[in-house]
Amino acid sequence: MQGAGNFDQFVPAGLAELGIEASEDELAVMRATHEVYWSAIAQLLELDLSGVAPEQAPDMSRAPVT
Repeated sequence: MQGAGNFDQFVPAGLAELGIEASEDELAVMRATHEVYWSAIAQLLELDLSGVAPEQAPDMSRAPVT
């Protein structure tokens, strides 16, 4: 899993590859957001959800049915 320190290594290059120009201000906002949320996102990505049965016929306008 990539850590928060890799933001400067990957994000500007990824944006450039996609042809997206980001100012220093925009990069600063993305960097701050990444620092705030990355640890929680990494924890979600590491969860083992293989034991959770998928909901049958989900209705996205309602809470999940168990």
